[in-house]
Amino acid sequence: MRFMEADRLTCEELLPGLLDALAEIPLAELESEKNPAIELFREHGGTNLVVPAAYGGLDATALQAARVVRALAAVAPSMAVATAMHHFSVGTLFGVAETFGAGTDLDDALLRQIARNRWLVASGFAEGRTEQGILSPTMEARPTAGGYLVSGSKKPCSLSRSMDLFTGSVGMRREDGSVEMGFLMLPATTPGIEVVPFWGSFALAGAQSDEVRLTDVEVTDAQILQPPADLLAELSELQQVGLIWFEMTVCATYTGIASALVQRVLDAKRGAAADRAALAVRIESAAALVEGLARRVMDGEVDNDTLATSLATRFTVQELVRTTVGEAVELLGGMAFVGSSDVAYLSAAAQAVAFHPPSRTSMIDGLLGYYAGEPLVVQ
Repeated sequence: MRFMEADRLTCEELLPGLLDALAEIPLAELESEKNPAIELFREHGGTNLVVPAAYGGLDATALQAARVVRALAAVAPSMAVATAMHHFSVGTLFGVAETFGAGTDLDDALLRQIARNRWLVASGFAEGRTEQGILSPTMEARPTAGGYLVSGSKKPCSLSRSMDLFTGSVGMRREDGSVEMGFLMLPATTPGIEVVPFWGSFALAGAQSDEVRLTDVEVTDAQILQPPADLLAELSELQQVGLIWFEMTVCATYTGIASALVQRVLDAKRGAAADRAALAVRIESAAALVEGLARRVMDGEVDNDTLATSLATRFTVQELVRTTVGEAVELLGGMAFVGSSDVAYLSAAAQAVAFHPPSRTSMIDGLLGYYAGEPLVVQ
């Protein structure tokens, strides 16, 4: 089997024609701020990859999703990073809505619209903020006579300029001063939602990771879902599942970006055969770790132990990606580096794996506690 063949075959099976359509576009154009990749992803049904079949989605398994994400990231890194957050948002949303959403704006009818209309869902959860919990609210809802006024912002927020729906956690302040968490879902065109330029780097500019700012957005009770107190255990389990999927998708994405450089080394036959083999083995080891995590999810092992495994996988993959990218750039040589921006770009884009939560410090503290017999809590 050729390098990454299983990933490409899975992608073609679920999203036929997408890889070929992306391959016709130069990398620099795919990675530009106004790139066509995200709309191609929508046109080929990528938005429905992890949507349950009962709602009209493709219902990809965790293993299939990981392989598709890797294949796409090797061709269009920004699109893969942006849509990874779509998958996380959709997975969290469907899980929450199916458990708590009856009779709200997050109920069956709206979920079916996501699949039918191929909507892109942006994540307003707190991921991406250093030292802040992944699902901690960055927005606050203040009670009013007709519902709530929501203010706050998410930055960076992938898909900010292509999103159809904006979803995330919101802090709901009570009369006694306490703050409880709710789940918010709003059309992107809702008055008071503004997209503000934020991302200043050329790397992954195509992910549309600008700031989404909410200023006194009027929402109804039905647009904020707050789980009942007696179901907080179920909410905790859903969050745990969401975090495992998040880490799995992040790992698949950056394994794919590094794989793009490895593919170039293999195609050009750069360096000694032993060097090329070692490079391929290293990134395939990262992919195997991701697939191992995916298989645990498929087996229903979405508990605290698997959450710990997802973190161990994440930071091992991060090191493997970093080492692979450095060695691949060296093997490709100076002429490849200066002859095109592609090598430098892929190298820079791969570094962003280190910026996704949780931070290394909080991960170490959490895992040390876990290995001492305490429940793992991700911060």
